[in-house]
Amino acid sequence: MKGPTPRRLYEHFQRLRLGDYLQAPGDGRSLPQIPASSLLWALILAKTLRVASFQGAEMLSRECPGAMGVVRPFSDDALAYFTERLDLEPTRRALVGLVRRAKRNKAFDGSARIGLAIDGSGVGRSEKRNCALCHEQGKGYGHKLAAISVVGAGIDLPFDVEYYVPGENELTAAKRLLERTMSGLGRRFADYLVVDGLYAGAPFLHLAGDLGLPVVAALKDNLPELRQAAQRRFQNTRPHMRFAYKGGSVEIWDADDFIAWHELRWPRVRVLRYRHVRRDGKVFDAYWLTDQPVHRVGSRALFRMAKSRWSIENHGFNDAKNRHGFAHIAHHHPTSVVIHALLTLLAMCLERLYRLRYLRRGTHPTYSAIQFNRILWLNLARCEPYDSS
Repeated sequence: MKGPTPRRLYEHFQRLRLGDYLQAPGDGRSLPQIPASSLLWALILAKTLRVASFQGAEMLSRECPGAMGVVRPFSDDALAYFTERLDLEPTRRALVGLVRRAKRNKAFDGSARIGLAIDGSGVGRSEKRNCALCHEQGKGYGHKLAAISVVGAGIDLPFDVEYYVPGENELTAAKRLLERTMSGLGRRFADYLVVDGLYAGAPFLHLAGDLGLPVVAALKDNLPELRQAAQRRFQNTRPHMRFAYKGGSVEIWDADDFIAWHELRWPRVRVLRYRHVRRDGKVFDAYWLTDQPVHRVGSRALFRMAKSRWSIENHGFNDAKNRHGFAHIAHHHPTSVVIHALLTLLAMCLERLYRLRYLRRGTHPTYSAIQFNRILWLNLARCEPYDSS
């Protein structure tokens, strides 16, 4: 049997030292009839196969129990009961441990810098309010969250989320998320944090600095004085640098002597402006601020760090929603909603590390995401039963 199979994916899951998590995921059921490891691995594999609903996972357990690694078929109600009572912390620790192990295993060695990106999104719409996480949105309800991802390192790994309740905002959730993440990753894991203009306020920038993360933030109209000062300085001057980029061209203006606004404790602010002309002729003009001086990070490196901010959009939220059912509500319960999101991210990280790093060894070409998914489906029915206990 050639190519990726559910069994080989499970063996890779074990090689990533996630076996202990599978055996003790924080199961809160009082009298479990089906082992937590069976239900948990079935959910992870189903999400890797891009099956988002509990009914789909139930169908796979009945049609391919050996390939799914379950001791016996289960119902969607069993998954709902299981995820309602699953502790969130073991799953979060497993994701952080997976990312740290990826770094130790040299998954990011092709990049000069490892970045983290934080951004917010909305998921899981419904017609009525069903849980404490539901926000009113027009004629319906939805959920809002902040997510964090490894970016700029050759492989993007979204690995944690923080939902917030009505009355809170994205910044509040992002601060909780960043503090929890850095306590698990450690101060030396990442080289920078890249964020949107919403986060370019003194409280968040100070928090990131206290956690040992230099910040690269979009400079928008929420800081009008600094943006206007940068526009006045760069508007009628020649660019400091020009270079080719992905079939187009980039012009850069860069200065690190702007005066910080009164709430910010930085001595000076560095502002970078880039004008990116893509190969199709579209032009993008953007301003970014950072606390990293020119002598430490060059203009071209800072440009690439700023551009990595879009990875959490394109390879995080877009992939998760369009391919893995991230926006689907499998079971409308607060704990189940968060577990659904965390397991989706775990499945995405597992798939990318297996496909782009483990299977990349040798001279053969790397599978695309859709090729990997189709081969996994084709090998599903032919997979021999294996011991997932």
